[in-house]
Amino acid sequence: MAVYIDSASRLQHDQQGSLALSCPHCQVLAHITPVSVPDFNLLQQYKPSQVGVVYRCEACNAPIFLRFAVKLYAGSRVELAPSFVELERPREKFNFTHLPEDVEALFREALTCFSSGCYNAFASMCRRTAQCAFADLGDSGRLALYDELTDIRRMAELDDESFQIARWILFDPDSPGRTELPALDSYQAGVLLEVVKDLLYQAYVRRGRLQQALMLRRHFAEDQDGKVTPLPAARS
Repeated sequence: MAVYIDSASRLQHDQQGSLALSCPHCQVLAHITPVSVPDFNLLQQYKPSQVGVVYRCEACNAPIFLRFAVKLYAGSRVELAPSFVELERPREKFNFTHLPEDVEALFREALTCFSSGCYNAFASMCRRTAQCAFADLGDSGRLALYDELTDIRRMAELDDESFQIARWILFDPDSPGRTELPALDSYQAGVLLEVVKDLLYQAYVRRGRLQQALMLRRHFAEDQDGKVTPLPAARS
């Protein structure tokens, strides 16, 4: 795949017509179009190792900033690496409605770390989130969530390494020889994210929604029982 800036400061991309990503602003998977490309003459003069290009999201028109590594400075072009780094990434979503305030605050910060690509900080915040949730739920809640983790392993067919990393971070903070968290790559962080989201959903969101639904059912039933119109008495 050829990606380069020509002598007229135009970005040439073999797959420009099909280039799409999830917009960090509107959260839509949309095509993007370059609107601001570095000046070719300035690039040739200073020869930076990386360049930034501003794209336009075709769904919401917001600017999207991508960074490319420079592969080669040629006489009539500046060749770029086909891969790029998104300087802004879509924020992960989660329903915080039924979470306790302290658990919510920690997990919001964990999601910010993940969206910023700070995966090891994300792991630390996941551990703090888990410890806070365990303190709120008690020992029985902690054991129930561990059982949920084993169910996740079975349903999602998690590999042994991903399962052990999640268990280590969330459930084994005081194990001998495990005083430090493992270093995570993007895939392992993504697995951990989905695990924590599912555990919090089972512990708080699902329970809260069910309790709320049952309260509404009780309210409607009592309301209907109080407004039943008796049948008129039969005439003799």
